[in-house]
Amino acid sequence: MTDDLITALRSTGAVRGFTADVVDDATVAAILDDARFAPSGGNRQPWRVAVVRDPAVRHAMGDLMRPVWQEYAGAQAAGHRAFAFGRSVDAPPVPAPNALIDGIEAVPVVLAVAADLRDIAIMDGNVTHGPAVVGGASIYPFCWSVLLAARARGLGGVLTTFLSRNEAAAAPLLGLPEHHALVATIFLGVPTHRPTRLSRRPVNSFAT
Repeated sequence: MTDDLITALRSTGAVRGFTADVVDDATVAAILDDARFAPSGGNRQPWRVAVVRDPAVRHAMGDLMRPVWQEYAGAQAAGHRAFAFGRSVDAPPVPAPNALIDGIEAVPVVLAVAADLRDIAIMDGNVTHGPAVVGGASIYPFCWSVLLAARARGLGGVLTTFLSRNEAAAAPLLGLPEHHALVATIFLGVPTHRPTRLSRRPVNSFAT
């Protein structure tokens, strides 16, 4: 692997603050053009992306994400892992600010990513440990490739899933097709600050 690739892998952290610089349509198209080479089960490429520009739609997305964020913040404040195994926690929501959600209309690029469930093999669908998770292997590499392709163009970004909690209400806003699941919202832009020293657990803490 090249030094540049190693550097990107070790330093592409979540970016949640963006300048007012515009990211043009050609750049967004180029990012998606690179990301489409991500791997997926059976090469089914189940992703579908909405580039959300309409301020009213963005505002509505923020309104749907805000109570989920506040529930998340409330659970964390009470010492719980919010939404573990998809469950809510009996803790009061906290009206904490969230710069991305509160300022969603000003974010340079907002992408809503969906997956066609008919094209994903859910290998753990009959496992009793809780919600099925392995189907994400066919969609989240694409999302990560979006972030890496953005990084290669001097941009930063973050993947969020708060909107997925309110998928039923978000679906008509985004034109979510039948049989599709809303798997991520990705924010992109020129970063106000790019993290360069990421904190991660050492290999011997998770590998045996």
